[in-house]
Amino acid sequence: MSESVESAAPVAPDARGAGRKKRRRAVVPLVLIAALAGTAAWGATRPWEDKGSVAEQPSAGHGTVVVEKGTLSSSIQVAGALSHDAPTPVVGSGQGTVTGLPALGSVVKAGGKLYEVDGRPVVLMTGDRPMWRELGPGVADGPDVKQLKSNLIKLGHAGGLGLAVDEKFTEGTATAVKRWQKALGLKETGTLPPGGVVMLPLAAVQVQKLGAQLGSALGAGSVMTVSGTDLVAVVQPAENQLSQFKPNGKVVVRLSGGGTVEGRIRSLIRGADVGGAEGGAGGGGGQQKTSVTIVLDSQDKAQQAGPSSVTVNVVGESAADALIVPVTALLALDGGGYGVKVVDGATSRLVRVQLGLVADAKAQITGDVKSGDQVVIPK
Repeated sequence: MSESVESAAPVAPDARGAGRKKRRRAVVPLVLIAALAGTAAWGATRPWEDKGSVAEQPSAGHGTVVVEKGTLSSSIQVAGALSHDAPTPVVGSGQGTVTGLPALGSVVKAGGKLYEVDGRPVVLMTGDRPMWRELGPGVADGPDVKQLKSNLIKLGHAGGLGLAVDEKFTEGTATAVKRWQKALGLKETGTLPPGGVVMLPLAAVQVQKLGAQLGSALGAGSVMTVSGTDLVAVVQPAENQLSQFKPNGKVVVRLSGGGTVEGRIRSLIRGADVGGAEGGAGGGGGQQKTSVTIVLDSQDKAQQAGPSSVTVNVVGESAADALIVPVTALLALDGGGYGVKVVDGATSRLVRVQLGLVADAKAQITGDVKSGDQVVIPK
């Protein structure tokens, strides 16, 4: 049921006397609008007259808008880019001269030669611990031994040896190392020097950048930068959009050349104040923007597009057949809740409404309001 509230015409101060009731003013809380991702936030101060005042149409400072019926969605769109996953610098260990480098863009799988030092191949293996010591007979047990044995088994050099994936360097481990060395054309010592392999947590890598030149000596700098072969979408949302990015949440990525591919949110790394360091992504006061990485359900379309700009649509809530008004039409009522002023010819009435979904500076409402009604908004 609606409440009838009529607008008041201006009255001279002495016409009402000291007992005149003060006008009340209703303000839509800023938080209602600030929560809207990707939209400007503002507060609307609106007059709310007492019952019994003279009826009038909306004042010159106000206009009207039609109550619409349709679908309201809290989904947001954020610009981003497709890029190769997990860029990682490769730092050479040991000493020697770089005698072979891969071509930019080439893909190297685990067990393949990543680069060459002193004429000997440095091979890619899968693992998250870098090689830091020589592994051979008599070496102390350790997780690096376990990591090596896992690779030897996966690469097919442990057949018939009964090799267990544990931390012990056994006689069978030495035999598997010799088989691996023979396959590469190396001297079969059964011992692996620390500079002979590069351990990375990827089964295959793509060369993105070379940091060394042929003939240069190994040093502390990176020999190259590699990445995963898959493409991911990366976006840097604004702070007021972060609540939309839920862990493992679904998104739709629109490719620059047309078409879409679904994905899910893998990680959100918050920006940090780096004290005004050059190149900060935030662009203000050294504040770096938060970065969100999205893995794609299918690589086919993404690989056809290649590294490029994309638009990421973050799937949110949706309300169909909803009555929709701008949030600026809402009035905060005494005692709580919200209302809208519905125009009836030359008069207006205040109608209490219930809020549903709020998104994109619009609100879903229910109450004594119907599609096509005119409601008051500030100009």
